[in-house]
Amino acid sequence: MTSFTEKKNQLRKDVAKFAKSNTRKSIMQLINTIGPLFILWVLAYQTIDISPWLTVGISVLAAGFVVRTFIIFHDCTHGSFFKNKKANDIVGFWTGVLTSFPYEKWKREHTIHHATSSNLDKRGIGDIDMLTLEEYEQTSKLGRLGYRLYRNPIVMFGLGPLYMVLVLNRFNRKDAKRKERRNTYLTNLTVILICAVAISFVGWQSFLLVQGTTLFVAGSLGIWLFYIQHTYEDSYFEHEAEWDYVKAAVEGSSYYKLPRILQFLTGNIGFHHVHHLSPRVPNYNLEKAHEEVKPLQRATTITLVTSLECIRYKLYDEENQKFVTFREAGERLRMKNAVNI
Repeated sequence: MTSFTEKKNQLRKDVAKFAKSNTRKSIMQLINTIGPLFILWVLAYQTIDISPWLTVGISVLAAGFVVRTFIIFHDCTHGSFFKNKKANDIVGFWTGVLTSFPYEKWKREHTIHHATSSNLDKRGIGDIDMLTLEEYEQTSKLGRLGYRLYRNPIVMFGLGPLYMVLVLNRFNRKDAKRKERRNTYLTNLTVILICAVAISFVGWQSFLLVQGTTLFVAGSLGIWLFYIQHTYEDSYFEHEAEWDYVKAAVEGSSYYKLPRILQFLTGNIGFHHVHHLSPRVPNYNLEKAHEEVKPLQRATTITLVTSLECIRYKLYDEENQKFVTFREAGERLRMKNAVNI
């Protein structure tokens, strides 16, 4: 009989063969992503005098290609987009500028996320903040209010993109090393210079309408994707002693089954379980790995419709190993208080 450890090792081995970048595919992806993005931006500015609403519509389309650009950036941080490290670093820096993400900072934090995803004892870096049901019950009323506000969709997907672009991506963590700090400073300076030049040509109102709409929508979509990839009812979470990397990847990351056009714009990141199992698999190989490695098809599948239900999930119930709503948490807390009385 094959042991659990042997099955895990075999699964990682089966997926490893897809962890090979293809220079031609990578270059083609740059062309069919960055090209349309710039074309849409030019069209958006050209239509301002015709109709601001048309401009907003085109900017929303551009946001889809910003998300796709971010996936290229994301692959570069994993060293999976090109075989050459320098090529990954160069493309990663410039796609980071286009999406407003500092390359070295995000690379370090995202690496930590992969190493600690679904680990209840190592939350806090590269994750959406999450409390367990027990932690929530032990938190003060003010702390619960703060957490409820943080998990509110208007705050998370509305204010979240603004905080991410204007604050979170602009400053380094205290423990950041010199290389990371310099990269963040260079990214910020480059973004400021590009914005200044663009504003000098189109004016700040037009710039804010086009770029503001694009980055805001792209940021909201990005946060949504990250949220839905780890927040669903039967997602896997464990404490350090019981935590397992393979389980965290396959059971703690969803397969977000999207319509083809959305799968294209999101760079196949819906196959998130594959990505977490083997981060060196480039985005254009994720679907193939999912289709050819049968055990991966047992990952939790979420559709566009069913993903909307996941907005309700706020707290992780360790005892029942599932996410629960604030209403369920409130009912449990009232029952506990009634018993204590």
